[in-house]
Amino acid sequence: MADERPYSSIVVDGIEQAPSRAMLYPVGFTEEDFKKPQIGVASTWSMVTPCNMHINTLADEAVRGADEAGGKAVLFNTITVSDGISMGTPGMRYSLASREVIADSIETVVGAQGFDGFVAIGGCDKNMPACGIAIARMNRPAVFVYGGTIMPGKERRDVVSVFEAVGQHAAGNLSDIKLKEVESTAIPGPGSCGGMYTANTMASAMEALGLSLPNSSAQNAISDAKKQDSYNAGAAVRNLIKLGMKPSDMLSREAFENAITITIALEGSTNAVLHLLAIAHAAGIPLELDDFTRVGARVPVLADMRPAGVYSMSELIAIGGIQPLMKRLLNEGLLHGDCLTVTGKTLAENLADVEDYPADQKIIRPMGNPIKKDSHLVILRGNLAPEGAVAKITGHEGLTFTGKARCFHGEEAGMAAIMDGTVQAGDVVIIRYEGPKGGPGMREMLSPTSAINGRGLSDEVALLTDGRFSGGSRGFVIGHVTPEAFEGGPIALVEDGDQITVDAEAKTVILHVDDATLEQRRSQWQRPAPYTTRGTLAKYAKLVTSASEGAVTDKYLD
Repeated sequence: MADERPYSSIVVDGIEQAPSRAMLYPVGFTEEDFKKPQIGVASTWSMVTPCNMHINTLADEAVRGADEAGGKAVLFNTITVSDGISMGTPGMRYSLASREVIADSIETVVGAQGFDGFVAIGGCDKNMPACGIAIARMNRPAVFVYGGTIMPGKERRDVVSVFEAVGQHAAGNLSDIKLKEVESTAIPGPGSCGGMYTANTMASAMEALGLSLPNSSAQNAISDAKKQDSYNAGAAVRNLIKLGMKPSDMLSREAFENAITITIALEGSTNAVLHLLAIAHAAGIPLELDDFTRVGARVPVLADMRPAGVYSMSELIAIGGIQPLMKRLLNEGLLHGDCLTVTGKTLAENLADVEDYPADQKIIRPMGNPIKKDSHLVILRGNLAPEGAVAKITGHEGLTFTGKARCFHGEEAGMAAIMDGTVQAGDVVIIRYEGPKGGPGMREMLSPTSAINGRGLSDEVALLTDGRFSGGSRGFVIGHVTPEAFEGGPIALVEDGDQITVDAEAKTVILHVDDATLEQRRSQWQRPAPYTTRGTLAKYAKLVTSASEGAVTDKYLD
């Protein structure tokens, strides 16, 4: 029998801990509660963003589930920020940094209060991997709950529709009145962005890791199913405490391969690379960029999902979510079925009774007719990215691109040039000094990519950056270029007019400039002044590793 109160007993047992007990009576503890395992419920509720505006209701259900299963739940909050709101502004620098702040805050509360286990509920791009990082770090019985996806807006719109409408407006193809109509009807209520963007990608990856209950990733934010999932998560943590099962029992190398596999099959966001590397680091599991190439060589893209495809997450939910896809992949030998999950059972056991999709559905392709025969997440290397870059090549945009560099220091300059028509067909737009250290914070480039698409240039322009991309980005886009410009990486040495070739099949990104010329340019290069020397962003820039290592802030401790 596992010790069910290894942490809370230290806080509340014995005469000497009477002051601790005295502090807990006012927040709802009874004398009997001190004998129960304490289960924290980490809520990311706030009115900052529609992604998280409903999570208080889900947190209450998780509390009820834990209490009715014989635990004592304690609800607490952490922050969230909105990528969609801060996109294209200086505030976006805080987005990736918030992942570390959220993980640190969950760890801090769970550790300080002596919780024996916890539920972590996330509903937006960074708080979700942050929950995974905290779960891995603390290694106490824990379950992740996804807050769920938003419903489509009018005419099946979502937030990316608005970003692309801005580009259409700049090109003269959309009136002021129509832009206003798109803006006011795209986001109908609570939930995460509705395509296979970063939130839905990471929810699916977390389920494949074994950290969520089956189907948690594929439920609408406002639904009885999502409330039940939250309730069940509270009860599941109590069960894990009884079983003595910890995240380290689930987070094996094979589990991360499962997460990579489902991300590829769903045509998920490039941010999954960054976040899975970070969660693996927290779990002490060796995972590298090349693992995405190795796994991706045998996994096809099967889901016709936005942004490159047609369908929304709510439409995938309507035909069964990701569980039937996982069973198909398992049957093909592409998933490790013996990995343990938070149900206490293996992945294969969880999938045993799952039925296949309806015969007439068009969202998930059959294995023999994939959208792409191998991964859309392509790890590129070459003299422009010697430590790697991440491209999202779905096949819609072609597999190679050669063009002339048009260079910009920062997103704002690049965005202005796209909007005013300076960027032309055949350009490789270089947006640099946006890496983890140089940004700082590695801003997402949804505004530039959407503007390119809105202007009708998605097939004729490539964008290359040491920043990153939103899960809503599409087109010939290459991010996570390392070393980043601020560290003197080759991307800092590119000049306007240089020829660049991106080859997804050869997995290369080549700057057609000879070594002697690059060395001459390097001798003249000077690092720009940092964006700030005080506060959160300065601290983040000082500690953060490169994107190729997951942009984590505690690797210096290794």
